[in-house]
Amino acid sequence: MTARPVLLIVAASDLEAQAYRGWCLENIAAHYDVVLACEKEPTWQRPWIIDAEVADPADEEALLAAGRALARRHPVAGVMTWTEWYLVPVARLARSLSLPTTPVSALRRCRDKAAARAAFARGQVPSAVSVSIRSETEAREAAQRVGYPVVLKPAALAASMGVTRADNDDELPFAYHHAARAAGRQVESPRVLVEEYLDGPEISVECVTHKGRSSAVAVTRKTVGMPPYFEELAHVVDAADPVLPRVAPAATAALEALGVTDGVSHVEMRLVDGRPRLIEVNARLAGDLIGHLVQSATGIDLARAAADIACGHTPDLAPTRNRAAAIRMIYPAYSGTLTTREIDTDFADGAGWLDQATFTREVGDRLVLPPQGDMFTARIGFVITTGATGAEAQARATEAYRNLTVEIAPA
Repeated sequence: MTARPVLLIVAASDLEAQAYRGWCLENIAAHYDVVLACEKEPTWQRPWIIDAEVADPADEEALLAAGRALARRHPVAGVMTWTEWYLVPVARLARSLSLPTTPVSALRRCRDKAAARAAFARGQVPSAVSVSIRSETEAREAAQRVGYPVVLKPAALAASMGVTRADNDDELPFAYHHAARAAGRQVESPRVLVEEYLDGPEISVECVTHKGRSSAVAVTRKTVGMPPYFEELAHVVDAADPVLPRVAPAATAALEALGVTDGVSHVEMRLVDGRPRLIEVNARLAGDLIGHLVQSATGIDLARAAADIACGHTPDLAPTRNRAAAIRMIYPAYSGTLTTREIDTDFADGAGWLDQATFTREVGDRLVLPPQGDMFTARIGFVITTGATGAEAQARATEAYRNLTVEIAPA
């Protein structure tokens, strides 16, 4: 028995996860004894865990066995994950251990964008027109009904993988096959959606739900690019963002419509003519270190909040800071082999507002941009900066980006 509560975390264990999720594990380990279930023997996680079981979290029977084994050795008080693909299996594991969790049915709705759209319609949450299709012919018919431009996307993926815009009939076949190939890699739903293109700034609302009551704690302004794709290039969180009160009701209504009862969620939307329209709900901590930005800007620790809720405790959402933080992703200009990646050391040493400059790829690595690749095959790393306002944090991120040297040998 230990003096601190024991939390079981189910998560991916690769080095990419270390760069983007290491802060979550470190923050949680400051307050909980962590036991880990992951697909490989832990390496970088060791300083922050007390025990582990190796199991493929996508294999529900293997995950249940691993979770039960850890629960026999430790008094597990909660179970959580920040990995999108593991939401449903982890909820089932929590239920089997009689621990708090959002219902499995609600998480399945979150994971299936078609089911989520239907739930939004029932709950009168403003969303996008969406049609589920299974062939290029159906895609063309749906696009003509919805009206161009349209967005084609897999029903059950994340991180903008397979998401493509088509502006007319000529562009539709490529968009359909790009989305269908990505959807085919996901066993939960092989379907493709044809959706109305929401024309306006993209944001996300970071929300916390405990025992059915949701609070919106921060807004993330997002920069997407590489058309016709929607690669996420940059984010900024400003503690004083004036749009938060305006979009919070739509975000919390979306969580209620889906049936989310417990956890931290990342609610994506666009502002169309200044009004929120829902894109999707990710019922877990946001990726791309957005939670780290939230903590830097507001002082609110979303990783700890997720852990507290998983253990049945009320999270502390009181802000202690009032500033801004930004992240800019490092992408190559074209696909090829990475030959140089560095930041000017004199600049980095003198920029007190440069929070991180992290490279996730090594010299010699092959980088592949869409449509052949995605964020996992293309990104080289990121820079994180702080400032008094969102505009200042973003400007500093741009300045840090200009002090990078990245060279690619073309394919």
